[in-house]
Amino acid sequence: MRPQTASRTDGSILVSQPRLRTVVVLAAGEGKRMKSALPKVLHPILGRTLLGHVLTAAAPVSADRTLVVVGHGADQVSAHLREVAPYAEPVLQAEQHGTGHAVRIALESAPDAGGTVVVLNGDVPLLRPETVTELVAAHEAAGAAATVLAAEVADPTGLGRIVRGGDGGLEQIVEERDATPAQRAIREINAGIYAFDAALLRDALGKLSTDNDQGEEYLTDVFGQFAATGETVAVHVAADATETLGCNDRVELAALRRLLRDRVNEGWMRTGVTLLDPATTWIDVTVTLGRDAVVDQNTQLCGATTVGPAAAVGPDTTLIDTTVGAGATVIRAHAMGAAVGPGASVGPYAYLRPEATLREKAKVGTFVEVKKSEIGEGAKVPHLSYVGDATIGARANIGAGTLFVNYDGVNKNHTVVGEAAFVGCDTSLVAPVEVGAGAYVAAGSAVTKDVPPGALAVTRAQQRNIDGWVLRRRPGTKSAAAAERAGQEAPGASEGEPIHGAPVAGEGRPASGDTATE
Repeated sequence: MRPQTASRTDGSILVSQPRLRTVVVLAAGEGKRMKSALPKVLHPILGRTLLGHVLTAAAPVSADRTLVVVGHGADQVSAHLREVAPYAEPVLQAEQHGTGHAVRIALESAPDAGGTVVVLNGDVPLLRPETVTELVAAHEAAGAAATVLAAEVADPTGLGRIVRGGDGGLEQIVEERDATPAQRAIREINAGIYAFDAALLRDALGKLSTDNDQGEEYLTDVFGQFAATGETVAVHVAADATETLGCNDRVELAALRRLLRDRVNEGWMRTGVTLLDPATTWIDVTVTLGRDAVVDQNTQLCGATTVGPAAAVGPDTTLIDTTVGAGATVIRAHAMGAAVGPGASVGPYAYLRPEATLREKAKVGTFVEVKKSEIGEGAKVPHLSYVGDATIGARANIGAGTLFVNYDGVNKNHTVVGEAAFVGCDTSLVAPVEVGAGAYVAAGSAVTKDVPPGALAVTRAQQRNIDGWVLRRRPGTKSAAAAERAGQEAPGASEGEPIHGAPVAGEGRPASGDTATE
């Protein structure tokens, strides 16, 4: 509750009784034209459901109670409310008999609700909190029995019309199906968003009739009752008609999504974010971007994603619930539940799965997948590797084709690669295992035992060359011709004879070729 204050003539402050407010959201409809098993109000649009957007718009009203009328898919809608708005109370409308019937059921469930009742439709995701606040302020300042939010639109087809009297005041709201040809020509429409005096509304709801084309209790008929009895009825016109748009099918939902995309993108650009192609950039309303961040084309930023100052994301990138630090770069990558540290780089064509963490200036390169692992400060996994359930120390280098073998068919096991360690290409680290600080692993190794700090691990077989094999086994091929021209195969050598045994790289000899790429 909000205490109301006023100044006495002697300068002291008078505190009056708190003003009661109740929000009622109408979310019981099936939305047949959506042709979906999902209730219409639960369809997502840029980070929230339709219903979630409406509840967010209503939040600044600071209602004492928020009642959400549910019907079709009531269990699903109620579960969603528990997740995103636990303060909201679902009220079941088992049979849908119109908007007036829905509001009456809601108020019957809250007999203590007084003061101002704000009624919202559950499918208007573009509605701004400022507009709801202004509607309520205008209603309460005028001491009106009811105030309707109206909008001037180019095409009012399918919408209720605002019919004004000779003095410009509201005379009635007429649904299109019940309107005369002259009334259908009116372009000022009812947005389906209202503020009422609670006591007067309760009385009027009890007098509603079902004498109309649909045989339903229309909430809009309340306005005609108030006008007929001389009550003050006000109209508040929305500054932007797009805020009042709802949706009845997926085509209209897509149109609303585009409008919201444009609004969100414009807002970020005006705060100092560069969007190279706003038409192909989709940013959820729950995302945060830092100044001088750059977002390239075909990029989706979703959920609780945060992009730090001067970071560069995209093109062709999707980030979900991911944090990107200041100055980091993420190119052509997909990340979910990951954290990319300041100055780090990701991609192209990298996949960061949940709990992938890159510390400052770390690198995850081309065709690398990281899951539940930490890549230390300045460490590199440049390309063609899988890192799962691992800790990689600062400045370590992981060669191309390295596999962190984390799953034994039953359990996931952890691998540790120490600070400044060097893992050669085409290596398998079979967890649980630890490669010590500063240690080397020769290319092509399968490491199953811990490697001490500063040691070299080698687990591959000795190489042998069989001279003359191609000429004997592949005569007539282009390979045989090339070998013969090069004079590098001896036709008389016996098959299977190892004439060049490569010693195992070890103590006292550099591991030539046992390197990783950077």
